[in-house]
Amino acid sequence: MQIAQNAWLDREMLFTDSDIINMTTNGSYGGNEKMQGISDIEYAIDPASGGFFHSDYKKHDDLKHMLDVNKDSMKLEAMKRIIGMIAKGRDASGLFPSVVKNVVSKNIEVKKLVYVYLVRYAEEQQDLALLSISTFQRALKDPNQLIRGSALRVLSSIRVPMIVPIVMLAIKDAVVDMSPYVRKTAAHAIPKLYNLDPEQKEELVLVIEKLLSDKTTLVVGSTVMAFEEVCPERIDLVHKNYRKLCNLLVDVDEWGQVIIVNMLTRYARTQFTDPNINTADDESDKPFYPEEDSCSDVELETKKKTYTLDQDHKLLLRSARPLLQSRNAAVVMSVAQLYHHLAPKSDVAVVTKSLIRLLRSHREVQSIVLNSIASISIMRKAMFEPYLKSFFVRTCDPTHIKILKLEILTNLATESNISIILREFQTYISSNDKQFVAATVHAIGRCASDIKEIRDSCLNGLVTMLSNRDEAVVAESVVVIKKLLQTHPNAHTDIIKHMARLADNITVPQARASILWLLGEYSHLVPQLAPDVLRKMAKIFINEVEIVKLQILNLAVKLFLTNAAQTKLLCQYLLTLARYDQNYDIRDRSRLLRQTLFPQNENSKITAKAKEIFLANKPAPLLVSKFIDREEFQMGSLSHYINARTNGYHDLPQFPTVQPDPSVRNVPTEMTPKVAKKQVVVGKKASFYSDSNNSSSVEEDSENEDENESSEGNESNEEEEESGDEKSNESESEDSDSEMSFENNKKKKSTLNVRKGKTKLVSTNDDVESDESDTDTSEEESDYEDIDADSVRTETKKCKNESKRKISTGTKPSNIDLLLELDNFIPSPSITPQGMFLSPLTPISTASNVASSVQYVGAIYVSEKKWELLNKINASGELNILGRFTRSPHIFSSTMVSIELTFYNHHSVSLSNVRMDQKLQFINNQLVVKQIYGNNIPMYDFTSIPNLMPKETRISSLGVNFNDSTQPIFFEIHWTSDDIPHKADITLKPSIGELIRPVLMPELMFSEEQNKLKGMNEHSASIPVKIEDKSKISEYVYEVANFTSIVSSDCSILRYSAQTLSSQSLVLLTISCEESGLTIVVNCEKMIVGSMMLNEIKNRFLKLH
Repeated sequence: MQIAQNAWLDREMLFTDSDIINMTTNGSYGGNEKMQGISDIEYAIDPASGGFFHSDYKKHDDLKHMLDVNKDSMKLEAMKRIIGMIAKGRDASGLFPSVVKNVVSKNIEVKKLVYVYLVRYAEEQQDLALLSISTFQRALKDPNQLIRGSALRVLSSIRVPMIVPIVMLAIKDAVVDMSPYVRKTAAHAIPKLYNLDPEQKEELVLVIEKLLSDKTTLVVGSTVMAFEEVCPERIDLVHKNYRKLCNLLVDVDEWGQVIIVNMLTRYARTQFTDPNINTADDESDKPFYPEEDSCSDVELETKKKTYTLDQDHKLLLRSARPLLQSRNAAVVMSVAQLYHHLAPKSDVAVVTKSLIRLLRSHREVQSIVLNSIASISIMRKAMFEPYLKSFFVRTCDPTHIKILKLEILTNLATESNISIILREFQTYISSNDKQFVAATVHAIGRCASDIKEIRDSCLNGLVTMLSNRDEAVVAESVVVIKKLLQTHPNAHTDIIKHMARLADNITVPQARASILWLLGEYSHLVPQLAPDVLRKMAKIFINEVEIVKLQILNLAVKLFLTNAAQTKLLCQYLLTLARYDQNYDIRDRSRLLRQTLFPQNENSKITAKAKEIFLANKPAPLLVSKFIDREEFQMGSLSHYINARTNGYHDLPQFPTVQPDPSVRNVPTEMTPKVAKKQVVVGKKASFYSDSNNSSSVEEDSENEDENESSEGNESNEEEEESGDEKSNESESEDSDSEMSFENNKKKKSTLNVRKGKTKLVSTNDDVESDESDTDTSEEESDYEDIDADSVRTETKKCKNESKRKISTGTKPSNIDLLLELDNFIPSPSITPQGMFLSPLTPISTASNVASSVQYVGAIYVSEKKWELLNKINASGELNILGRFTRSPHIFSSTMVSIELTFYNHHSVSLSNVRMDQKLQFINNQLVVKQIYGNNIPMYDFTSIPNLMPKETRISSLGVNFNDSTQPIFFEIHWTSDDIPHKADITLKPSIGELIRPVLMPELMFSEEQNKLKGMNEHSASIPVKIEDKSKISEYVYEVANFTSIVSSDCSILRYSAQTLSSQSLVLLTISCEESGLTIVVNCEKMIVGSMMLNEIKNRFLKLH
């Protein structure tokens, strides 16, 4: 997990095409094709030729020549060979001057490879790279997103403090780029700039805050990585994005998932309390029959403290759980550590199978996973006990894997499975790996220490190992026996005597020291054997190692205190030898012991207390796991793996005793749907808290809220219910449903716009987000659906009541009144008018806060030209369909483009049931299920034609939400002739000028909005066309796009404004009439829309040239 974090910034996605992947196969390194006239350099391999002793001054001359020619094919071949050299680890820095000159190449493929090269060597050749700064800055506005991203990567790779302001400006522009790839590159550039100039932290934090609100999965992982590198302490930036990150977690790339889970783990440790702090004792610890004076069951239940997980805490655990099925081991490990540090004890077991699955991976992965399992198994044995055999050692396992498995098996040892484990350990003793055998002996000792019932049998088995031919096995057995004997030494006197006899044969220093310590500590058990061993040790004292010498001195002191008659002279002799030893520790020890045992002052108090000092009772050592103290480190981190704090490691925060305010993660504009509904419904009759007369109506509304459509029809007839008539009309019910769905669609957009806090006409759809982001925000938007439906229901009731008052007074509404009331009374979706006579010119605005400044107006120019959608030849000579854009919003939704369809029957018989495919349709090359009452309506089809007579013409209308895109949509037309069904494929592609609607605004506001849309949101071009008549310019503009003109104070500057139908982004057009020609400037928040609009208008004027 954290081990791989340092490699994150180097693992950047370069390109999506396959040219770099296949460069070695297409180039001269891997392929058979070679440029004609160009041959590879043959390096000398014969030592006699002197190839090893002279420098090849002509090295790379052929590549330099290829880079200097004017042919793009040769430059591309040279760049492929150079990138192939870099991929093979060969130095290509000498080609930097030749490569950097091609950064201005117009060939996209060459430019991409040049940027790849510059990213590699820009830091080494900073001076030459600085010469191309202006080129990189121009490339930041290139239409190709790969070029923009690569230019930013090169800029951020030049580590020169002088260009910090330039890089900062480039990052700020890239953050608002419509391409997720460019925004991802900007997130990667943030840590680089921070490392270059830490003083830019405040500005970078603002950039990170903006990127954190991005809903694109490609950007989120890189942004969180930048957040962790620059400002991990700013958890306030995570509050508003916490739930979004949890919901996007499944769709983020694998390395992004690792970073996000790690960050959310640390965040959760600061925002939620410990879920295991108040857990009740295990049932296994309770007696089967409770004592008489024990508390009753009711009292026990009251004593238990229940803990309820926070909803956001549950959300994190629930969102991370699917990642346990990931193919990436780092992702699984990150989720495992999240559950280990955050989840309740009852939920941690869900990670068990996933961790066991990782044991089939490479040995590097096994090492990390086993290390973590060893740490978990100390606290939670029951998790891995069913998978005991998965930890059995294989012959092919490396030594460190074997030792980790031994550690886990020892941790999992219980009375029920100890026989299986010990039988497995017996086979490990015969291994040729001495380190593994020693670890096995130590594991047997730990099992004997933990399980008292097998202590004697383990001791007997270890004693038999003392006769093993392998010295390492004997040595480790002695050390383990020494630790076990300290628990019950009196019961194992024979073992102590047996070990004393081995003192002459064992040569391992640690084992010899252990035997001498045992003889000294329990000398009273072997009073005759211990002095003899001391005598033998005194003879070879000067040849022993330090640890053995120290234990010989300890043995001499203890025997002197218990048997001075036999050992006094030996003790003095050994102290004298140690006084002149080469090791200063032994010399100091001998001086200390001599003054303690043989003081010059006979009344020394230390000498009187010598027995209490040297022969004091010592506690038996505890044989514990070496993983028991690793809980302080975050599991899966490098510090946890090596059990030492590494540079850059941040301690895992402790759980707070009191949970912080959870409302910081709420969206500020969230409301409670139930409260909003009660205020609307009850407010007509009585106060909000009235419960006497209107309780029944409130209960009826709440119970029948989502049951059927007739209940909504009843709500729309409140006044009739009060008068006593409780019958509901089916037609009115259907009308109210259609009105509610339409109004709900519009009101919901306005509500979400206010929630986002935008001050201009905007859309709920993000500029760059695709279907991923729409599904990502579905949970958040669902909270607002009920609120909007309630408010729409109230407005519907008001409109119904007003209409009924008019009818009750006997006044029949005129056609003009009906047209004026189209905003309130929307026809049923089943009734589609012929043509566009009833299309509203000014639909309801979705941004009421700027309604006073921006006004919707009708189209100034509507073309009468029609184009052929379906040729009669493709329709078996029967049906012909023509289409025409009416430049007005569709009657069903203001975000839909209205298209007039003209049907003509060329057949001699009538065509019946002419209709669209009612189930499926293709939007943006994706199959979409048609939902007439859905939130995002892709298409609203025309009313089916039951019968089209021969030579008859019918006109109908089609509504399409193109989502501000000119990509074609595909659907099918079905009809029947002579009882034979037919169908035909229809392709519908709009021009960018038909996807906008005119809006009128003051000139001052036009200038203000234009200033906001500078930089990458501005597109300009100059054309050498002179037009004296300004009205002609407006005519040409109206032909291309659905603009309206703005009154301008400067007669030489013409201004036009419009707004995209789907996202409601402003499109501002400025045409300046100069002596050299026309200068066209298009400003739009959506870069693609602005660029395409500029090309359309420019091409129209160029036709006049």
